[in-house]
Amino acid sequence: MTVTVLAITETDFVPDVSLSRIMNERLKRAAAELQDIHLQPMLAVGQRNDDLVVYISYNPKYTIRFRVVNDVPQDVENFVANTCGNLGYIKWKTNVVNIFKGND
Repeated sequence: MTVTVLAITETDFVPDVSLSRIMNERLKRAAAELQDIHLQPMLAVGQRNDDLVVYISYNPKYTIRFRVVNDVPQDVENFVANTCGNLGYIKWKTNVVNIFKGND
């Protein structure tokens, strides 16, 4: 399985310019760490052409939130949720058009 974690630096709120730069760098480091370290076990799951795509961003209270944006098995989604929860991230709840969940 291919694992991709994307840091979404555009938020629903506008932080101060200097704070925004620091937050964006922190978010990019968190995305790289989540992809390269914490979700490493997912590389051995499923077929080589299977994908896991996770978005992370900030909520208005400056907490990192996450969302699995493609159709994956429930056990993979649960693993991501547990891993992100252990890191202190919260589930990103939104009704955005760009969320791909198949034919639910």
